Amino acid sequence: MKDASAPPPAQPRNPLHGLTLEAIVTALSEEYGWEGLDARIPLRCFAFEPSVKSSLKFLRKTPWAREKVEALYLFMLRERKRMGRP
Repeated sequence: MKDASAPPPAQPRNPLHGLTLEAIVTALSEEYGWEGLDARIPLRCFAFEPSVKSSLKFLRKTPWAREKVEALYLFMLRERKRMGRP
């Protein structure tokens, strides 16, 4: 039987572990800007009156769009590492 109070197992190799969707969207908007995000992932929430709040509302209801955003975030992390940026 599992102990319900035990913390979830650590995921040291998962860069998304412990990150909120809000943190991911905020980091992407700071890195690329809303126009850059729309160019990379053409979504209405990035093109028309974009905000973190409206993007989160859409992404939480749309799993395929969330996957694309998470993939772009991982790509951004790899590019930063490759360029030697934190």
